[in-house]
Parts: sequence; C-alpha cells; structure tokens
Amino acid sequence: MTSTLIALQIILAVVITALVLMQKSSSIGLGAYSGSNDSLFGAKGPVNFLQKATFVIGLLFVINTLSLVYIYNQQKTESVLDKVQINKNNPIPSAPVK
Repeated sequence: MTSTLIALQIILAVVITALVLMQKSSSIGLGAYSGSNDSLFGAKGPVNFLQKATFVIGLLFVINTLSLVYIYNQQKTESVLDKVQINKNNPIPSAPVK
C-alpha cells in the first residue's frame, strides 16, 4: 500500500509540474514555445481547463501526502532514543542496540 501511494505521489508531482508549466503566465515565459491551442480548447483557450485540472491534481497531491503521513505515523511505535543505552560512567550515548 505504501509503495503504491509513493508511486502515485511521484506521478502526481510530475503531472502538477507539467500543468503549472503549461499555464499562461503574466510574462511570455514557456508559453512562447507552445503555439496556439485555441482550436483544441475553444475560444478562450486552455485557461479554465488548466486551472481546474491544476486545482484537482493539487488537491489529490495534498490528500495523498496526508495519507502517507498518517500511514507512516501509525507504523512508528517507538523512538530511536528508546534504543540508546547511556553508561553512567560515560554520559555520551553509544550506538543503538539492535
């Protein structure tokens, strides 16, 4: 389950990056190389479609991130400091005991 969510997280990150780069910015930016998409997306262009798609993919990215945090937090039952032994003669902690 965790590996599936991590793979989905990577895919969502790539898709949201592509969507943001395809949007028209206030300056020319990358839009100068994309050409005209009026015939594909209608008279107003891809502005509304790309904004809605970016919002939906961003929302899925946040939900996936929160679910990964929840799963990792449920799996973690003890701290690393619970495994450290401190010698009374030498107050510097030693390596964790396995």
